[in-house]
Amino acid sequence: MDIIKILQEELSISRNQVEETVRLIDEGNTIPFIARYRKEATGSLNDEVLRNLDERLRYLRNLEERKEQVLSSIREQEKLTPELEKKILEAQTLVAVEDLYRPYKQKRRTRATIAKEKGLEPLADLIILQMIKTPLLEAASDYISEEKGVASAQEAIDGAKDILAERISDHAEYRTYIRNATMNQGSLSSAAKDEEAESVYEMYYNYEEPLKKTAGHRILAINRGEKEKVLTVKVLAPEEVILRYLEKQVIIRDNPVTSPVLREVIKDSYDRLIAPAIEREVRSDLTETAENGAIRVFGKNLEQLLMQPPIVGRVVLGWDPAFRTGCKLAVVDETGKVLDTVVIYPTAPQNKVEEAKTVLKKLIKKYGISLISVGNGTASRESEAIIVELLKEIPEPVQYIIVNEAGASVYSASKLATEEFPNFDVGQRSAASIARRLQDPLAELVKIDPKSIGVGQYQHDMNQKHLSEALQGVVEDCVNKVGVDLNTASASLLEYISGISKPIAKNIVVYREENGAFESRSQLLKVAKLGPKAFEQCAGFMRIQGGKNPLDVTSVHPESYDAAKKLLKKLGYEAKELMNGGLNGISKKIHNYKELAEELEIGEITLRDIVKELEKPARDPRDEMPKPILRTDVMEMKDLQPGMVLKGTVRNVIDFGAFVDIGVHQDGLVHISQISDKFIKHPLEAVSVGDIVEVKVISVDVPKKRIALTMKF
Repeated sequence: MDIIKILQEELSISRNQVEETVRLIDEGNTIPFIARYRKEATGSLNDEVLRNLDERLRYLRNLEERKEQVLSSIREQEKLTPELEKKILEAQTLVAVEDLYRPYKQKRRTRATIAKEKGLEPLADLIILQMIKTPLLEAASDYISEEKGVASAQEAIDGAKDILAERISDHAEYRTYIRNATMNQGSLSSAAKDEEAESVYEMYYNYEEPLKKTAGHRILAINRGEKEKVLTVKVLAPEEVILRYLEKQVIIRDNPVTSPVLREVIKDSYDRLIAPAIEREVRSDLTETAENGAIRVFGKNLEQLLMQPPIVGRVVLGWDPAFRTGCKLAVVDETGKVLDTVVIYPTAPQNKVEEAKTVLKKLIKKYGISLISVGNGTASRESEAIIVELLKEIPEPVQYIIVNEAGASVYSASKLATEEFPNFDVGQRSAASIARRLQDPLAELVKIDPKSIGVGQYQHDMNQKHLSEALQGVVEDCVNKVGVDLNTASASLLEYISGISKPIAKNIVVYREENGAFESRSQLLKVAKLGPKAFEQCAGFMRIQGGKNPLDVTSVHPESYDAAKKLLKKLGYEAKELMNGGLNGISKKIHNYKELAEELEIGEITLRDIVKELEKPARDPRDEMPKPILRTDVMEMKDLQPGMVLKGTVRNVIDFGAFVDIGVHQDGLVHISQISDKFIKHPLEAVSVGDIVEVKVISVDVPKKRIALTMKF
């Protein structure tokens, strides 16, 4: 199997791009490093394509390894024919390999193996040849054996039928046909175990849909309903079509003696052995496809959330709302340092509103707070009403924003939060996190398990290992796209940098604490356990403000420093001029990139990246993302009227639509049919988490807390 050719065709890229990428992966380079610093080799493949290639490469290599194991096993049994070897070597999937291996696999004792032990295989061979002219009972009487435990001719026939049923079940081509027929012509059906019971699965109480049309989110919902013992689920296969196909394959002669027996054998083989296995496989495939789709959506949503632009230069008040235990507040300065924490009780049952306002006014005056970040959990609505009242009473220009606090409680109870804030309780830590996730969403959200951030659907029902790997990859890509300040980044942020492991991230922080700020990237080599390969992988993503080498503030890789210095000299600049915020207009001085690249002995793509970086050192890709909506007034659900046009922030994107925060504490749903005038297969084609969108209210259901919105107007 030519793995390179398969990857080339699947990803629609050149053979050379695949070969170079595979070589780089095999040399131990990370995906972010390859995407950013090996563009010449890969032809500028982005991180998404590179991750797909990496995943498929692993699958295809596992497939090759499995083929070798299967061939070796069949060879040891001395049953490997050239034809079978060819089929195994040409198989494109693990399922196809396992189908071919099935007849040679060591099985637990089945009805067929017991019949073989009784010496009934020759009778089975005789029946399948379909040449018997005498009555079958007569032919089978030769196989009666007290010694082998065959008491009658009928018992011999039954044993032979069991052998043939297993043979049919083990036939790879039959299974492939049946699997495809089931997927293309079968349907998924679900029913309620108790039709009277109320549940969120009511739409699936009497449900049937063709397998090839069943959407991923419906499959995951049905699976959950089955797991919670609310639903019973079945795959309805085109049984008649399958049985006719098997009869055509197996019954090659119209023999009145053997044909009726073989029809029985085929029915038994399908009902008892094939159908249950194919149902399991089909449902497993459907689930895997649905999970992969959901993981992709989760990943896209997570990326948008992590790449939200930071709100810099503001002193922020983090507000973790609650009722009985009071609202926890944390004042955080422009750098994220916690200046003060306090608990107020403006909500029920205490309702100490005036007392709370007095505390808030003092904090705003004392620390110059200009922004309040309120978590969207319990008592958020009541807290917002109090904040709006307060803002009308004070002269200072203060705004507020409701932030998604998903994961804040997970973080505040974690070992990491305890190390970061040893003297704070969980509420104070949560308030600090709510403030900081507004100042720098990426730096704060990396401290939380991505699965707890809550921008997906059915994340608890899917393969957790696969989900974790995919989401870790998303976080890694985001952190490396933005880069980190080597002298301020936390260990939890550093560990996502290409080539940096958890122990090395901790070593960097300890080194910083013991030796002061890093003055150059090359100092990283002094950090314990950071070898030359790790340095190569991470150096370009680390930034040093005001260090010895002005290039250390850029994303120019140290391996390209000589070329960058030669370039600056040729164009009449000095590296120290970078300190003033970049060399604007440098690109206009270059007339022929190809010639200049050859002169500097670097690739043209690398040269263009260096020039871009020298013009805008360490530019933050998040600056291009939509800014969050800051508010000074409140609206309630009862204020909404159909036809109202509002601005909102996309909070979550799922298979059937997008949830939009329009500032009323209940996100409205824009159904996929209401997102765009043109046909879209998935909401992600039109919207992303964090997008600022204009929506029109279609309907409001206050008791059920449902708001229907449209973007088509």
